[in-house]
Amino acid sequence: MKSKKILVWFRNDLRLHDNEMLVEAIAKSDCILPIYFFDPRYFESTSFETEKTGARRAQFLLESVSALRTAFQKLGGDILLIQGKPEEHIPIIVEQLEISEVYHHREVGPEETLVSGYVEDALWKLRVNLKHFIGHTLYNKEDLPFPIKDIPDVFTQFKKKTERDAIVKSCFESPLEVTFAENENWGALPSLLELGLAEPGFVSFDNETRGGELDGLEHLTKLLEPGSEIYTKYSSKVLADKQGFTSKISGWLSFGCLSPRKVYWMVKEAEASFGPNPNFNQILLGLLWRDYFRFMFKKHGIKFFQEPDFEEMILSPVEVDVAQVKKWKNGETGHLLVDKYMKELNDSGFIPHAARLVVATFLIHVLKVHWTIGAAYFEEKAY
Repeated sequence: MKSKKILVWFRNDLRLHDNEMLVEAIAKSDCILPIYFFDPRYFESTSFETEKTGARRAQFLLESVSALRTAFQKLGGDILLIQGKPEEHIPIIVEQLEISEVYHHREVGPEETLVSGYVEDALWKLRVNLKHFIGHTLYNKEDLPFPIKDIPDVFTQFKKKTERDAIVKSCFESPLEVTFAENENWGALPSLLELGLAEPGFVSFDNETRGGELDGLEHLTKLLEPGSEIYTKYSSKVLADKQGFTSKISGWLSFGCLSPRKVYWMVKEAEASFGPNPNFNQILLGLLWRDYFRFMFKKHGIKFFQEPDFEEMILSPVEVDVAQVKKWKNGETGHLLVDKYMKELNDSGFIPHAARLVVATFLIHVLKVHWTIGAAYFEEKAY
């Protein structure tokens, strides 16, 4: 009898813990083939004269994929790494290895959704199913107190009804045993140079923040330890030299190294042990905002931006004062706070939410530059 093989296509879900897609694939198959694509479309230049993925963000991604590979190797297997487009390679692999089904996490952004559509169309011709999972949000869509089409567009209404009538489910456990499909060549992790993001002799980043599931979990654990910064009471008035508390977990959440539910339940455990804390509330509020924006994209698509010419604007950005924008990017505007934050972004790949508001407000309302210019730059620089 032919064994059932399931191809597990990893995207922004680079973890073992709380990964329903992975858990179900293991349960429903005789063996799995994990796979990750370094899709060239995500390493190209944009019409905004930025990189889709900057070097620092790409380094965080490479570390995250490498960490997932190590986790699978400890379980006696590996993850297939390919530089190429999923829709071109998956059908070939499915036929060669007699794959029964393909699992992946559905995204809500138009570019990611388009790629899923390409893969689904290619698999349909082979009569192979692409099964979708939703694993990026705190609340599952089926657990919300309203269907997607009726989700309130106002965040405060969404928050009130969701917190009152929905529950956050417990996390799926990390698998302890996995049977992997046989494969001769698992592929090499590309370098920044091979991704087109560095020059020969490029020096690696000296950065405390590393991508990967274990690093994310370690950061979260230290964040919640007794005596850590999270228990410090900050004034509600944020001064220029004191930004207040920031968790710095966004990178791990973005690449799926941390599950939002894992963050939620670890914060809730700390709250049960040490009592309520405004900084706990800030983290949980941030998770809810993430859900809100994802569900808004699910409900409205690209129209969520409420600009009728948005897609044309992406393809042909409005003309701007190039010199002014360059000064903003380099932290040379002459505005001390804006320049401080932009240099911090360029140096570290991260600035807290309050800082993003400051630099975005300056770009849009002082320099009169359309927000898409700033968004493209943040997409390149921030992990």
